[in-house]
Formats: sequence, structure tokens, C-alpha cells
Amino acid sequence: MTTEMIIALIITIVMIVLIMIEKIPFGAAPLFACLLLVIFGVSDIKGAFAGFSNSTIIMLAEFMAIIAALQKTNFITVFKNAMFSMANKGGFRSYLIIILIVMLGCSMFGTGSTAYYVLTIGLLSTLPYTKKLPPSKVIMTAGFATNHPLIPFNTALQYGIVIAVLNSVGQSLDVSVFKFAIVNLFLSAGFLVNCIIQYKFLPDHPIADAEHEAKGIDKEEEIEHPKMPKWKENVTYGAFIFAVIGMLLQSKIGDAGYALAGISVAVILMAGVLTFKEIRDAISSPIILLSAGVIGVADALGSTGLTKLVGTSVADLLGTNVNPFIMIFVFCILTSLLATLTGSTIGTVYIIAPLAIAICSALNIDPTAAVCAIVISGWCGHFLPIDGLPAMILGYGKYTAKEFWKFTIPQYFIRLLFLTAGSLLMFPV
Repeated sequence: MTTEMIIALIITIVMIVLIMIEKIPFGAAPLFACLLLVIFGVSDIKGAFAGFSNSTIIMLAEFMAIIAALQKTNFITVFKNAMFSMANKGGFRSYLIIILIVMLGCSMFGTGSTAYYVLTIGLLSTLPYTKKLPPSKVIMTAGFATNHPLIPFNTALQYGIVIAVLNSVGQSLDVSVFKFAIVNLFLSAGFLVNCIIQYKFLPDHPIADAEHEAKGIDKEEEIEHPKMPKWKENVTYGAFIFAVIGMLLQSKIGDAGYALAGISVAVILMAGVLTFKEIRDAISSPIILLSAGVIGVADALGSTGLTKLVGTSVADLLGTNVNPFIMIFVFCILTSLLATLTGSTIGTVYIIAPLAIAICSALNIDPTAAVCAIVISGWCGHFLPIDGLPAMILGYGKYTAKEFWKFTIPQYFIRLLFLTAGSLLMFPV
């Protein structure tokens, strides 16, 4: 390892520790890490703070403001009352229904949709405390459910990467889209299994700051907010729909899709739904600072060549006489871990997948199962709060490090085991 790799890795570890021990304000640790990257010469100012001009971060900030506006509408009152009513009717059943509803929504938006998880977690964070189903049990599970489609038909991005990776190493294999979707379903099944197992072990505490929620509510009651004029509500709904359309079109119109969400925020401001101060507070929340800050740290890890070094070392260690299940499982762990640390999912896949294909060739087996599992695993980190989704879950759910890892570490390994098994069942070697 080079000196730059070692320094970047140490700074990353320090950042993660500071985030988890909560000794400094939430969102400050990544900014401190970015400054250290510059001081030690691993990155320049522009590279270290590149996250603050990242299109995904800008879109995330825009949606934070849009969610703040939605929380003033009658929709949020209806949503809260419906969720509270569901929670009061029965613990585990309601818990499972909420998760399945969120997973069904993920089927429409697709795996890893930033807009979807920001919207979902933002709405669920408004739930009042009830002993029968504490919101701290819902934020963790439903939050991660935004990354697991119940009906995985919207897998075009991942499927395209699988084909591209195989073609890049001269493999022209016919990969069934249906079978690939079933592999994704195995992953979602693994996620559900973990949710069911951990239901009784999830923490029980309020997540909102409101006085009546901190005290707890043991009986169903109406939740009311000051009402906006009907026309302002309609403007808010229209702005939200416009922003979502922009996100759905982003793959076709590029960064303009992110800009449409910004236009929506401007409309909300001009209509008087939010004041400028409210918008400013929303787009500069600790979640945004954390998400933007970790991008510079992740870029530094990737640019030092750490990903390639680790991947090559593991491939050499596995050798050419290894059980296919173990080989795929290890590469899934490696891919998800490095993708989380470096922030470059597709880049990590393009480094790790060819190494797995080379081992498959030496074993004289079909590499399709390995490539499918490795590509999907790139979106399966989340046991470290250095990405938007886990960071939001940690922050909004007010979890301690112990509470967070108690759920996410078992989830991490259970999902990858299901993913590996599903890949091998759908694409036998």
C-alpha cells in the first residue's frame, strides 16, 4: 500500500468512528475528514469538497425542502393518522404491512432511488410515538426497504451493467432478464427475513422532538396541523409531482432532471408555502452535510488505487481451486464494502467482476451467477452510515451505534447469503 492509501484509509476510519460515537455534531465529522485530506495532501480543496457540487447531493437537498413543504399539507396529516391507526391496531402485523408497502413502492421507483428514500424516510419521521409500534422500529426497517423491491421488474440499470461487464471481457452470454429479476427477489427475501427475525430486538424510543411525542401516546387521536389555503396545497403537490417527473427523466435529459427539482423549490418559495429561512434550514441540514462530505473522502479512497489493490489481493488469495458459493459470497462482500467506502458502485463493479470472471474461467464454470451477484451487491452496503440512505436512517431514527449495527450487520450478511444462493439457483455453474 502507498502512503496516500494508508492516510486516506486512516482518515476514513477516523470519520466513521466520529460519526458513530456522536461526540461531535452530526454532519461535522465528514467536513473534518475533508480538511484532513487537504492538510495531508491526499486531495486538493476542490476534490475534497466536490460533494457539495455533486448533482445527487443537490437533488437530495432540493427534496429535503420539498418534503418540508409536504409536511405542511393535509396529506401529511392523513398519512400520520393512517400510520398511527395502523400501529395501534397491532404490532407485528402493522410493522410487516408498512415494510411491504414501502417495498412495493420501491418496485416502481427502482433500487437505490434517492428521491424515493428521501421521501419515505421524511414522511415516516413524522410518525408520533406509540408503544404498540414505536417509530424507531419503523424508520430502520422501512428505510432500508426503499432499497428492496417487492416486485423487481425495474432492474434495467443493474441488468445493463451485467451485460456491459460480461462484454468488456469478451463474454457474450445470453442472460435472462426474468432470472435476473428473480435473483433480486432473493435479495429482497433475505431483507424480509432479517426484518422478521429482528422485530422484537429493534429499539423502542421516540424519534420526534415534539413534546407530546416524547411523552408517548397510548391511544389513537387525531394529529392536526395549521391548515394552508387549498391553492397552496395544490401548488405543493404540483411542485412535488414536477420534481419526481424530473427525477424519472434524469436518465434521458441529464442534469436538467435535477434542476427541475430546484425549480419546484423556487415555486414553493414564491407561493409562500415555505419562507426562505425554512428552505435554507432544509437544504443545509446535517444529513446534507454528512452526505456531501463523505463524497470527497470516498473519491480520495478510489483515486489512490485502493479498490484495485484489495480486489487483486483477494483474487490471488482465493486462487483457482475454490467452492463457487464461497467465491461469489466473498466477492459480494468485497464489492459492497469497497463500493460503500469509495462511493463508486459502478467503478468498483468494473474492477471486481473481471477478477471473479477470471477465477470462473480457471474453474471452467459459467461466470453469469458471479457477475449478477457482484453487480447487485454493489448496492448492498449500508452497514456504515457514510451513504445517503443509512445516514438518513441513523439521523432521523436517532439510533445509537449499537442499535444501528445490531440491525445492519446481520442484515448485511443475510442478504448477501440469499443473493449468492439465488444467483447460483438461477444461473447454475
